[in-house]
Amino acid sequence: MIPSKNEGKTGVILYDLPSPYVPHRCGLLHLPRFIAKIKKHLAGELPQSYQRNFTKGFDGFLCLHLGIQPAQVIEAVKQSGSDEQLDAALKKIFPADLRVHVWNREMVQKGMSEVGRESLEKAKADLGLAERQDIRSFADMIDYDEGRID
Repeated sequence: MIPSKNEGKTGVILYDLPSPYVPHRCGLLHLPRFIAKIKKHLAGELPQSYQRNFTKGFDGFLCLHLGIQPAQVIEAVKQSGSDEQLDAALKKIFPADLRVHVWNREMVQKGMSEVGRESLEKAKADLGLAERQDIRSFADMIDYDEGRID
């Protein structure tokens, strides 16, 4: 069994967060991960290494895509005692058309634009992964960092 926390090159690593590639029941990729980070944040268990990008990065891009504020999702998680309550709360704040296909395509391609590739290559180099051709996106970097890619 993989421990839930470990110190890595990027700081404390949480191995129990869902991959950004895991979809929520509504179909949106990354949403289960954002919800899991919110739960850790509310419990005071989200390490500094994750606080840096909490509600930014993919979290912020997802909220921007949905036309909502990250604080609205945090409040929905905070006020919900079950998955069913959370789904109902999210349905109230999410737009009727989630444009799942648009978000999912955009999310998996983060790091594939010209500017994105430069940022991704720098991040890979900083971690000693410059030669890794199998890490093609920022979601791949997250999966590598958290032990889902060898």
